[in-house]
Amino acid sequence: MKKLAITLVWIFLSISSVVNAASDEELLTSMLNEFLAGASVSDVAAHERFWADDLIYTSSSGLRFGKADILEGMKAEPEAGDEEPEVVYSAEDIQIQLHGDSAVVAFRLLGTPAAGSGELMQFFNTGTFVKRNGQWQVVAWQATIIPDAE
Repeated sequence: MKKLAITLVWIFLSISSVVNAASDEELLTSMLNEFLAGASVSDVAAHERFWADDLIYTSSSGLRFGKADILEGMKAEPEAGDEEPEVVYSAEDIQIQLHGDSAVVAFRLLGTPAAGSGELMQFFNTGTFVKRNGQWQVVAWQATIIPDAE
């Protein structure tokens, strides 16, 4: 009877672990998509939620900065009105690796310009997320432009 109880507990914990991993992957994917929608319209609140205070961001041009720099730059820009965004951001080929309370999220970022206003931008992005107090946030980000992407 004791072996049966231990086996059932082990099975429950294994299933729970798989379910939690799936829900964390779904949550991270949803967070990424919501953030990109917000970034498309220069939503400061989306950036405040997504980036951790101790963020290290390395841009595709090789510049390194943190969350405060991102927010300061956004607040210095004029507020977006009701007009269509100049560029709409989206993610493709999302890969997520969970490591306990941390996760690596890699994807192809597409920057689709408004009709007739430029060329499609493509980047490989990799973000390191940490779950603190039940909330996922990005602590490190690397953006790499894909030259002449097909």
